[in-house]
Amino acid sequence: MDIKAILDAVILGVTEGLTEFIPVSSTGHILLLGHFLGFQSTARSFEVLIQLGAILAILSVYFARLWQLFISLPSNPRSRHFVGGIVLAFLPAAFIGVLAHDFIKTVLFETPMVVCVALIVGGIVLLIIDRMTIKVRYDNIMDYPLSLCLKIGLFQCLAMIPGTSRSGATIAGSLLMGTDKRSAAEFSFFLAMPTMLGAFTYDLAKNHALLSVDDLWLVVIGFVAAFLAALFVVRRLLDFVSRHGFAPFAWWRIGVGIVGMVLLLTLSPAIDESAADGRGERVTDHGTPDGQ
Repeated sequence: MDIKAILDAVILGVTEGLTEFIPVSSTGHILLLGHFLGFQSTARSFEVLIQLGAILAILSVYFARLWQLFISLPSNPRSRHFVGGIVLAFLPAAFIGVLAHDFIKTVLFETPMVVCVALIVGGIVLLIIDRMTIKVRYDNIMDYPLSLCLKIGLFQCLAMIPGTSRSGATIAGSLLMGTDKRSAAEFSFFLAMPTMLGAFTYDLAKNHALLSVDDLWLVVIGFVAAFLAALFVVRRLLDFVSRHGFAPFAWWRIGVGIVGMVLLLTLSPAIDESAADGRGERVTDHGTPDGQ
């Protein structure tokens, strides 16, 4: 494990933490950034596994509330209703994620231009929704109807396309169905916990045998960086959204998507050639050329 790989893991981990809970697509950002850095992760597991850092960040910030929710479950129908809504919202992505896992990792994750297009389209959609006048019917996540939770979960499935953004899809869907901006962002926080934990567990179970000690160390480094960066975002995002809405994130998405497209069209051939040369020189633990 060389210094460049460690620095790349830190950069990508910080990027993951800063972007996971805002509607700009953390996966899209780290896939694009990793592409231009020439970062190659085994089975694309690094990009999924470092999300555990972001999960722990939100768990630490919301620990008291989560604990109160847990101890009140047996006696409080409102708490059971909320937990049931989160579970219901989680199920569509869990089902589709398992079915489409290989396609997502081997095709969509390996197509940076898809990420750029999704960033731009998602930014335009978010900008339109942010400027729409929609009557607010729900402003407390504890009272979201189960039908609303399921619909938000279906919107979350759009995030299977890297660059779409899990939080962006759930927030946009929530706003279209009459939630206020603050509660839409907060529900996205809570829905992230089972969704990201499920993705982490499934990917680790599926690919753990492929990961070397160096791969695991890079994941640990990226995890710590993601945790620290996500702490900063989670503690400040709701207040920022309440004051400024989602337009700043929409413009950021559009800008990153355009810059990414330009760089892909001008720099990618050289990057791909360099990466191919590097892969050709690598040797697996069994002494055979990588990829054979």
